[in-house]
Amino acid sequence: MKDSDSTLRFIDCTEERHAVAILEILNEAIVNSTALYDYVPRPPEAMASWFASKRSNGFPVVGVVDASGTLMGFASWGTFRAFPAYKYTVEHSVYVHHAHRGKGLGKILMSELIIRARQAQVHVLVGCVDASNQGSIHLHQSLGFTHGGTFKEVGFKFGRWLDAAFYLLTLDTPDAPVDG
Repeated sequence: MKDSDSTLRFIDCTEERHAVAILEILNEAIVNSTALYDYVPRPPEAMASWFASKRSNGFPVVGVVDASGTLMGFASWGTFRAFPAYKYTVEHSVYVHHAHRGKGLGKILMSELIIRARQAQVHVLVGCVDASNQGSIHLHQSLGFTHGGTFKEVGFKFGRWLDAAFYLLTLDTPDAPVDG
């Protein structure tokens, strides 16, 4: 892990240990940003189905913690579209606790997620970013993602229309893609 704080480490998040911290990070983003096009904070019980979906599909939830074990951010991916031919494409997300933004943790988490995507034989990572989120756009571009298109005014939050920009990273995997 490249960071000035060598006490940071990656972990595989679990429901039992990290659901509360992940929910706090997500709910803060819902209430205060356009990173999620949700209006209402999620209740604690929502994490059970969220983690169940990740487990049943073999999707990672990678976190970065400090020396005390505090979750500073996490990244994951999920189904891009629920049709079989999209099986090599995933939609990822990365969230950093508001107290730790601006420290490069998003890049650290995304870099690890890309490594795991190659290991999982993913071909394309898709990120849906609010088009006004210059920090996230810069993060994606710095990792080699390219702009795949913007859907104008598909969201409405905080009294204004939101544009969703899609960023894509095409990997050299899978080794032997197959139909079906």
